[in-house]
Amino acid sequence: MSDMNGKTIVITGASSGIGEATAAKFADEGANVVLAARRKERLEELQHSLQDKPGKVEIKQTDVTSKDEVHELIQFTVDTFGGVDVLFNNAGLMPLSFMEKGKVDEWEKMVDVNIKGVLYGIHAVLPHMQEQNSGHIITTSSIAGHEIMPSGAVYCGTKFAARVIMEGLGKELAGTDIRTTSISPGVVDTELTETITDEDVLEMFEKNFGKGKMTPLDSKDIAEAVYYTVQQPKNVDVNEIIVRPNNQG
Repeated sequence: MSDMNGKTIVITGASSGIGEATAAKFADEGANVVLAARRKERLEELQHSLQDKPGKVEIKQTDVTSKDEVHELIQFTVDTFGGVDVLFNNAGLMPLSFMEKGKVDEWEKMVDVNIKGVLYGIHAVLPHMQEQNSGHIITTSSIAGHEIMPSGAVYCGTKFAARVIMEGLGKELAGTDIRTTSISPGVVDTELTETITDEDVLEMFEKNFGKGKMTPLDSKDIAEAVYYTVQQPKNVDVNEIIVRPNNQG
């Protein structure tokens, strides 16, 4: 029997990609899974696809840029399953653009989702985890939080901020039974690039990452990394993991 049997994980950005794959992994392992994202229809489809898994799956339409909605998500989970064992702050946006294009609206969306969304998740779940004296907060950062790339000044900044927030939180929680982890994926086959509107960036992506030039990771690869961190003994805190394709420099 899995150690996750009967445990509860909340996943934001759960409607596709890494969030969807992680939901399937934990439901397979018997965990209670609460799926959160803005696309309610997609959440319902995913819930239906997971209905025969050992774990119970619930959904809660949530916009992580709303502090109130994130608090409602955590309270819904506590009311439904009695607590939160793992929060996976996974929601994220990546509308890369060259700064000269001045896509301020896109910059603001990245700050709201990639930074504020993480903070709202921590703010909502931490009191519950402190009360139960246990828990695990995981956040999706990115290789872009370690390396700066052209067109990624703002995105890289948000992912670096997410890493720093998690590192600071981890230091504050040292000596408790609440663990923290940043997951930094390299290139993964997800919907992230679909938010890019800068034609020059799309051309650059095709040149550097086009067909046959790199095999991206599957979302399931990142789900396995998330599961690995959660499965460690209580005395082990995996603070950060970088996972990238073996042909990504």
